[in-house]
Amino acid sequence: MASERIRNEEIMKKVVSAEVAANLIKDGMVIGVSGFTPSGYPKAVPLALSQRVKATGEKMKVTLYSGASVGAELDGEWAQAGIISKRMPYQTNSDLRNCINNGSTEYIDINLSVMPQLVNYGFLPKVNVAIIEALAITEEGNIIPTTAVGNAATYCDNADIIIVEINENQPLALEGIADIYTLENPPFRKPIPITHPGDRIGTPYIECKLEKIAAVVMTNMPDKTRPLAPIDETSKAISKNLIAFLENEVKEGRYGENLLPLQSGVGSVANAVLAGLCESNFKNLTCYTEVIQDSMLDLIRCGKADMVSATALSPSPMGMENFRRDFDSLKDKIVLRPQEISNNPEVIRRLGVIAMNTALEVDIYGNVNSTHVMGTKMMNGIGGSGDFAANASLTIFTTESIAKKGDISSIVPLVSHVDHTEHNVMVIVTEQGTADLRGKSPKERALAIINNCAHPDYRPQLLDYLKKAESCSGKHTPHVLCDALSWHVRFTETGTMKNKA
Repeated sequence: MASERIRNEEIMKKVVSAEVAANLIKDGMVIGVSGFTPSGYPKAVPLALSQRVKATGEKMKVTLYSGASVGAELDGEWAQAGIISKRMPYQTNSDLRNCINNGSTEYIDINLSVMPQLVNYGFLPKVNVAIIEALAITEEGNIIPTTAVGNAATYCDNADIIIVEINENQPLALEGIADIYTLENPPFRKPIPITHPGDRIGTPYIECKLEKIAAVVMTNMPDKTRPLAPIDETSKAISKNLIAFLENEVKEGRYGENLLPLQSGVGSVANAVLAGLCESNFKNLTCYTEVIQDSMLDLIRCGKADMVSATALSPSPMGMENFRRDFDSLKDKIVLRPQEISNNPEVIRRLGVIAMNTALEVDIYGNVNSTHVMGTKMMNGIGGSGDFAANASLTIFTTESIAKKGDISSIVPLVSHVDHTEHNVMVIVTEQGTADLRGKSPKERALAIINNCAHPDYRPQLLDYLKKAESCSGKHTPHVLCDALSWHVRFTETGTMKNKA
């Protein structure tokens, strides 16, 4: 019943169709939406707007802010309709990626913890309309989020008006899983009172002024989360190497038997790494991360994890079915926070988070490229990996040593784009092995990465490069730039160019 979801009579009068609500969006506006990787995002109103623009040819260009990636009903549809003039801070949609790389959409890729403060400080153009997916609206007009918090609270606070999509596909049992805590701007900002991933410090709803809500749309549409690839032998080997490294850290007395809170990036490799922990000897683990995927829920189910804090719940479609089935046993062990809290450097540093993220390529000195193919084409974005890599007690990057069936080495002399500098990268793990870079000089890092992480097919070439660089350049960080750059492109036997990185 709508009255279970909309608990205020005045707000009930604002229920309209998605098409009517979409009329509130005008050309040139800045739109801020809920959603994070890709869950808890609005669907009906974005679809109505794109369908109208496609049907009428209406001029419509907007700037789109989100938490992180959103589903095809928003990024994909708006990209196809040519609606998005500027996008930030993160995306994963192929249609939008094409618009970014052909120059029809301007894209600003930033660390996710930075986005809310840029909006709050007034450094970015003001949000005109916020579109927020919700479980319900309280008697006071406050908004209860669904499967993601992201930047929803920031956009609600800053927007001129708010459109709320009440998604009846999301069970009301989710109410209470969110913990909304917002920050004052300096010089009035206070320390964030989190000393354990399970600490609840806020409210289960986003505070909202009744008069700001301009329209409410009832929907029943599931999140289009991504299916995860089966865990293959390469991913298993990466997971095995990483877990062996962590076990040795415990053996050396650097961590206790339950480690410190874990952060994991998203995707199939990251999911495989966490899956390996279910078979490990670790127990009483906690997670302070961005996104809860299938394997993180499995860590709770198998008794390995006691508490998981994130900003979004984004399991695969099958994982979501299992989550709903097991919800009663999982709910008390999950907290969803705004991303300015889940990704906050202050909290990451205080908790001593162990950060585990994936790389597209790594160079021999430990610089990591997470975002660009061949240095120019955007893949997805840096996401929250920068927030964690720069502030964690231990920063680990994983990658397969080769890609494209061996045609590409993921270990290169010089990355084509730098997202994480050698200063923040402590450990590299591939299916070949592990390179611990802590306390090593550049040349020592190079030898550790080449000998432990590079694929044997490429190891001799990398060692030859390092030897040549040492003989004809500076001795601290040896490079032959022309050779390093040419590593990314080579000629095949037919004379055609082939990607090498």
